[in-house]
Amino acid sequence: MALLKIARMGHPVLVQRALEVPDPGLPEIRRLVDDMIETMLDAPGIGLAAPQVHVPLRLFVFHIPEERGGGALTPRVVINPVIEKIDDEQVLRWEGCLSIPGLRAAVPRMVRVRYTGVDCDGAPVSVEADGLHANVVQHEYDHLDGILYPMRVTDFRLFGFNEELAKFPPQPVEAAG
Repeated sequence: MALLKIARMGHPVLVQRALEVPDPGLPEIRRLVDDMIETMLDAPGIGLAAPQVHVPLRLFVFHIPEERGGGALTPRVVINPVIEKIDDEQVLRWEGCLSIPGLRAAVPRMVRVRYTGVDCDGAPVSVEADGLHANVVQHEYDHLDGILYPMRVTDFRLFGFNEELAKFPPQPVEAAG
């Protein structure tokens, strides 16, 4: 396995729609997935989409570490994913990104989603997710459509450098009525 170079915001691969994976079982796809998992864990991150490692294909890997709460998940892959909302409930969730180091923002996300796709064996993946699980899947899925989380920010008072936000935590902002 190998650590892959992570594309940073400004690279064109991050703002284009990725291509479907024609054969998820190919050895080079399995190798890519293994390298992406190793890269994600080393970074450290909780998700990584193929475009983030300069490969414009529709696949991502993710995991939820025990210390993040909400039910740990071991590393997994979703190839050619499709996401559907379960209902209309949204929440602001803090997000960072390995392609945008040092920054984070509160981004509106669906609370619950259903995602489908396949794994490297071509076995179907079909999961209903909520909380952090739903958030990371939506974030990684966005990468496959060329969307970076700053494009989803609705209140730029809730966007900044990690160090500054730690020193000066933003106060909740009431919606204008």
